[in-house]
This record gives sequence, C-alpha cells and structure tokens, in this order.
Amino acid sequence: MKTLMVVCGSGIATSTLAEGKIQKFLKEKGFANQVKIYKGNIAEQVNHVDDYDAFVSTTMVPDNIKDKVISGVPLLTGVNQDKVFAQIVDQLQLK
Repeated sequence: MKTLMVVCGSGIATSTLAEGKIQKFLKEKGFANQVKIYKGNIAEQVNHVDDYDAFVSTTMVPDNIKDKVISGVPLLTGVNQDKVFAQIVDQLQLK
C-alpha cells in the first residue's frame, strides 16, 4: 500500500478539495485500492515529507523540501491538473 499526504495551510479547506479530486482520479484509473491518503496541515507535516511515498501541497513549502513535494495548486484551479495526476502516478509507481 502506497501512502500519500495532502496538505494545505490549515489541513481543512483546500487539502480536502485536493484529496477529493485525487481520490476520484485514483478510483477512475483503478488505483484506489493501492493508495492510502492522509490529510494535514503543512506546519505539522513539514518534517515528515519522507514518511510518505508522495506529498502533495496546495500551499507554499520551504525551499529545503520543495523538490520532494508535488504542487497541488493545479487541483484547485483546474489548470494542468493532469500533470499533477501524472506526477502522483509516477511518484507512487502505480501500475
């Protein structure tokens, strides 16, 4: 089982929206049973990036972890969200 953390500033609003879109995508592609999704806020999770197979953030992240984080902003705007889904599939090595 792969693990995916979705974070935003508060761990309530935009992470919930992003989580819903990711869940829908995973279900449509037949990957839902391969991924456990967690949700939280960036302040609590910033030091736990390596604890998850993939980490998606809808808010700014510190420069020292930026390379490990998938930007979830396109999931909020709808622009280029397919790229986010592709990054998630790649990062989780879903087949």
